[in-house]
Amino acid sequence: MSIVLTPFARARLFPREARGNTIRDCTPEAFERRLNDEPPLRVLDGYAPFCKLHVHRNWTSTRCLTVPVTEANRHLLRSAYEARTKAELPVLVRWFEGMEPPVANYLIAILYSREQLAKEGEPIAAEWGIVGCLYTLEPEEIPMAPITMMRNALGVDEGGSGVSLDREAYRRSVAFWEANANWRP
Repeated sequence: MSIVLTPFARARLFPREARGNTIRDCTPEAFERRLNDEPPLRVLDGYAPFCKLHVHRNWTSTRCLTVPVTEANRHLLRSAYEARTKAELPVLVRWFEGMEPPVANYLIAILYSREQLAKEGEPIAAEWGIVGCLYTLEPEEIPMAPITMMRNALGVDEGGSGVSLDREAYRRSVAFWEANANWRP
């Protein structure tokens, strides 16, 4: 199996200016090499047949992606309308500011098949492309954000994958994201 880092994931996971909530202590090339050389601890099915999640022990100092919302930290929540790329429309997002979660135990690479990436206008030479990564305490997937599910249902022209909305998965996602939030340094 061959795996490459897509330009979309490279910009988000390894930005030009390093941030505390991205992958630490690892170059994009070393990350890609590690995923190709080291078998995952587990392979999880993603939200569609073209999506797989490879679970690896965290070998970096990368911190967990999400933090539970509590009465003690609710005052640190922020929100704004943002777009992931210049081509996408801004959507409402929220995050914690002014806190630092624990170091993650696992890095879970989100992979899309070569065929799906070609449909989305990001052709790759490898069999699989890394489109994202979750940083977690447990070797389990974090539910996709509700807005990402909606974007996917809107189709490739709106930055999604074209996968229809699964109402039960959406409800599970809302329950998780009501109780948790991402963070920014």
